[in-house]
Amino acid sequence: MDRLSALDASFLAQEGPNTHMHIGAAAIFRGPAPSREQFLEHVGDRLALVPRYRQKLAQVPWGLGRARWIDDPTFNLDYHVRHSALPRPGDEEQLRRLIGRVFSQPLDRTRPLWELWLVEGLSRRRFALIAKTHHALVDGVSGVDLTSMLFDPTPTPRRLEVEDRWQPGPAPTPVQLTASALSGWAQTLARIPWRLATAAARPAAAATGVLELLEGVGEIARGSPAPENPLNVAVGPHRRVAFVPASLAELKLIKDAFGGTVNDVVLSVVAGALAHFFHARGLRVENLDLRVCVPISRRSETEGAAKGNRITQVVVALPVQIEDPVARLAAVRRSMDGVKHSKQAMGAEAIAAAQEFAPPTILAQASRLNFSSRFYNVLVTNVPGPQVPLYLCGHQLESVFPVAFLAGDRALAVAAMSYNGGINFGLIADYDAVADLDVVAEGIEASLAELVRGARRATRRRSRPAHPSTPRPSAPRLSTPRSTGSPRARSPKSGPRSP
Repeated sequence: MDRLSALDASFLAQEGPNTHMHIGAAAIFRGPAPSREQFLEHVGDRLALVPRYRQKLAQVPWGLGRARWIDDPTFNLDYHVRHSALPRPGDEEQLRRLIGRVFSQPLDRTRPLWELWLVEGLSRRRFALIAKTHHALVDGVSGVDLTSMLFDPTPTPRRLEVEDRWQPGPAPTPVQLTASALSGWAQTLARIPWRLATAAARPAAAATGVLELLEGVGEIARGSPAPENPLNVAVGPHRRVAFVPASLAELKLIKDAFGGTVNDVVLSVVAGALAHFFHARGLRVENLDLRVCVPISRRSETEGAAKGNRITQVVVALPVQIEDPVARLAAVRRSMDGVKHSKQAMGAEAIAAAQEFAPPTILAQASRLNFSSRFYNVLVTNVPGPQVPLYLCGHQLESVFPVAFLAGDRALAVAAMSYNGGINFGLIADYDAVADLDVVAEGIEASLAELVRGARRATRRRSRPAHPSTPRPSAPRLSTPRSTGSPRARSPKSGPRSP
């Protein structure tokens, strides 16, 4: 029996009737959809690579410890793999409505915490796959790895040399669960003397480390409350989603022109989009000190698709009040650089480590405080994905749009994910509180376009020679009148691009 980590358990503790803590993505493929039977067989063949997907939660009696992962003795693949079809014309709006309904429903905690939806009938001879997994099971980065187990690097599905003779282990009794919890407490307590001895052997280093951790926790505690705004309201159970495709090359062009990272560009684009959203609602942003939560992966390359969550989070200012897009990006860079040189991430690590020692009731309260709207207004996450084409049952993966979660009193979350030269934004919002979600999507497009234009101008200026040669004398003008050409037609302004 594997015990949930404190972070994994916090996602369970945070979940409520209206705050569903599952994450996922919508993947769009070229070509006709595989049959349900073919897809079921494909998923079944790959399950040996992700044994956690055949396990469910087991609660420890009397709340003596965190839940355990145990084999589901009644595991039924047919329950987890769903099949649906869009009515004609099968456009993107219909797909988004279906995704919103799927993400409005909580996962059944008596079963393994995931679903896959195969969706036929998408226009232009395409089909979609909707993946939905509880955050207690997987974080964003390892979720990419686990979902990728279904994909192949070539149109021909690879044959996996995996002998899958899975038989569920016996279900533990309440006595065994209790004994496991007590054993876990004993192991935790047994590590304390070893840690103390290690600290005593290097007192100077230990003192410095403790001081830095205290400074980091202090930075988090001293942070001023996040401001009130229309996005921080109690949410209902229903969701709506919107998607904005973009080019990874364009984001790299921006970062190369103005400095920073791709993640800085993502945050700057979101800041511009939210300013656009607030302006569309007739709200002023001059004095709005918006805060954004940015998850940071702590997963090393060697950990790959290791089980559980390996993330921490930092909170930075989102400069929605800065109108100039280049200045806005510079402000985001300063905020992120400040976090990198601060102790905030270390303080978040210390809080997460301390939660490992917390009883479940205290852990639940700490989780609710951690997701409180006091600390931040909006979640923005950026997940790197594979940069090569992938295939499912011989069909090429065209694009992937990530879907995050709504926690606490927050009606909007933004996720970005790169794949094969693209980077796509996925927005999820409360159905009623953000009925104008398309305005945020339009803002992402407009904010990104502004930065791209600025980056191209800056690149052209830099490419010009520093000392141009002396210009030749101009030829004498002819007396004939100049021709009057018609002005170049401008394309009408379009709304958000669909996936």
